[in-house]
Amino acid sequence: MSHPSNPTIALLHGAFTESASWNPVIERLHHHTTTLLASRPHEISRVVAIANPLRDLAADAAYVRHVIGAIGTPVLLVAHSYGGMVITEAAAGNDAVLGLVYVNAFAPDSGESAFELSTRFPGSTLTSALAAYPVGTEDDELVIRPDAYHHQFAADIPSDQAALMAITQRPVTHRALSSGLPTTTPAWKDLPSWFVFGEQDLNIPAALERFLAHRAGSKGTTEVPGGSHALPVSAPDAVAATILDALAAM
Repeated sequence: MSHPSNPTIALLHGAFTESASWNPVIERLHHHTTTLLASRPHEISRVVAIANPLRDLAADAAYVRHVIGAIGTPVLLVAHSYGGMVITEAAAGNDAVLGLVYVNAFAPDSGESAFELSTRFPGSTLTSALAAYPVGTEDDELVIRPDAYHHQFAADIPSDQAALMAITQRPVTHRALSSGLPTTTPAWKDLPSWFVFGEQDLNIPAALERFLAHRAGSKGTTEVPGGSHALPVSAPDAVAATILDALAAM
């Protein structure tokens, strides 16, 4: 059922990537809206890609809350990777958010951090692929080493494409990944959620995603065979389909 004021689809990237990683998904969403335009214009939703600061979980979530408030319509929040931490906090108690889509993403409970969750089940090899650089005197920025990026992050896309992503990846602070979720009521406890993830994700193991989806009472869960962590790039059809399923339920 369509919401009286059609939701905006707000996309939030995670660590070690940036907003352009959503381009293949955005193209498919735009194709869908173009197809609908003539017959059902009332069903058209706007798509925005939010830049994730990747500095500090609480501050990142506060920024996203401000952006949501400025959008001026109800929002379907879609997040990749660490972005799931951020939307779980930003959407908590936020009446503007109608639903959540987790794309190879963390859906934490209160106090859980990205680092802690990623090691709860076997399969993540991220730690060994990271390089750290000091930021001032208080924290480190983390990146995936360029020589490890293709295998670690995006094994199911061409190597030259992965090499470009390695160059344009945005670093995340150690603080952001090690901070526990501040809210006592994660957004997925009050809002409907959908999950789509890759079977061969080496950052966030599929076993963890299955656990998170079950815990959140996912309205729809899609596991992409052979899919890497870079699902918005490598499997945009599956990601867009999940978003559209969620949108249809709004």
